[in-house]
Amino acid sequence: MPAPLNPFPTRTDSEAAPAALGARRRELLADARLYLCTTARTATGDLEEFLDAAYAGGVDIVQLRDKGLEARAEIEALEILAAVARRHGKLFSVNDRADVAALVGADVFHVGQGDLTTAQARRLLGDDVILGRSTHSAGQAAEADADPGLDYFCVGPVWETPTKPGRAAVGLDPLRAVAATGTAKPWFAIGGVAAGARLDEVRSAGATRVVVVRAITEAEDPRSAAVALRAQLG
Repeated sequence: MPAPLNPFPTRTDSEAAPAALGARRRELLADARLYLCTTARTATGDLEEFLDAAYAGGVDIVQLRDKGLEARAEIEALEILAAVARRHGKLFSVNDRADVAALVGADVFHVGQGDLTTAQARRLLGDDVILGRSTHSAGQAAEADADPGLDYFCVGPVWETPTKPGRAAVGLDPLRAVAATGTAKPWFAIGGVAAGARLDEVRSAGATRVVVVRAITEAEDPRSAAVALRAQLG
């Protein structure tokens, strides 16, 4: 069976290449519904197998988020993530570290409220990289929506989650507020989201895109878990 075509333009020395790459990345972002955050899975040693299963099940973007990794180990894990993402024609994301994002050629760079400003991230990474930011209130979401340098934002945590210790849940009201504004910018509900009743709740609040962690990372069958989430998202 022939390998799937790489949907990303090949980089060249021409000035058009970064623009074409950025445009293709943003096309994929516009279609994205399911965003996964995962560690490097060093305890199980199955990162590549896990990523293949997640992407095959319908995950659109995978972010490596592993605060315990030194830079070299993080880059090694991201190189695996990048290769798997390319095999599936999907996006991969780097969290917080712009230097690491530049070194691995990240499609997506995600920051929190206290991290680099949009202008600083753009200065380091250029315009072809997708840039996203976490928000924790309707006000922060409105600021992110109004920022022309941001491509997407996340709202949450909707429910308290051990992946964000000490971060209070914001509930469903910020999702309703963002949905009511009618923004065209992609945005994702995050924090304790899982298939079933919780996903129904965030969809009823107006969210059409979600970020998940444990719903897939702790599943016995990651591919089936991703399939179920993607099917429920519609």
